[in-house]
Amino acid sequence: MEEILTVFQACKYCNVSPQTIINWIESGHIKAFKTVGGHRRIKKTDLEDFMKKQGIPIPAVELKEERKKILIVDDDPIIVETIVQAFEEDEYNYEVISAADGFEAGLQVNHFKPHLMILDIMMPDIKGYEVCRKIKSNNATKDMKIIVLSAYLDDEKFKKMKEFGADLCLTKPLPLPQLKKEVARLLGLIS
Repeated sequence: MEEILTVFQACKYCNVSPQTIINWIESGHIKAFKTVGGHRRIKKTDLEDFMKKQGIPIPAVELKEERKKILIVDDDPIIVETIVQAFEEDEYNYEVISAADGFEAGLQVNHFKPHLMILDIMMPDIKGYEVCRKIKSNNATKDMKIIVLSAYLDDEKFKKMKEFGADLCLTKPLPLPQLKKEVARLLGLIS
C-alpha cells in the first residue's frame, strides 16, 4: 500500500518548514489531496518525485517515529473538528481520532489504543467518573492519560474526577494553545 504523509511528516522528510510544504502544494509543485476534515495529505512517491526534480536529497533512513495517539470524545462536531485539526497540524505529529458517544469511545479505546483521551463528560451517555475509573483500573489502559473537559464542573466535581483517575480537568471553552501544551506535557514530550 502506498505511504501517505501528513504535512508535518513531509516537512521532516524534506527538512523544511510545514509552511514551505503548504506553499509548494498551493503553488502546484507537489500533488496533494485533502481529507474530509480538510487536512492535506501527500503521497510519498509524489513528494520524492518533486524532491528529485529539485535536487533535494532523499533521506536514507525511513521516518518511523512512534506517533502518540489521541482520542477525542465529544458529541459536538464543531468542537471535535477544531480539536482534531489543531492536533493533526501540531509539531508533534499526533495520530488523532474522535468518538461521538460513549459506546464508540469504548470501541476506540480497545481498538485504537490511544495514549491520551480528551473527554467531554457532559455527554448524555457518558458517566465521566465511571469512564475514568474503568480506564485507570484496567491493566491494558491504566497508563492512558485522561483530560476531562466540561463547561459545567465546579472545583469539587473536578476534584472528584481526579480521584477517579482524570489526569487533568479543564473548563470549556478552552484555549487551544493551553490544551496543546498540556497534552504535550502529559505525553512527556515537554517538561
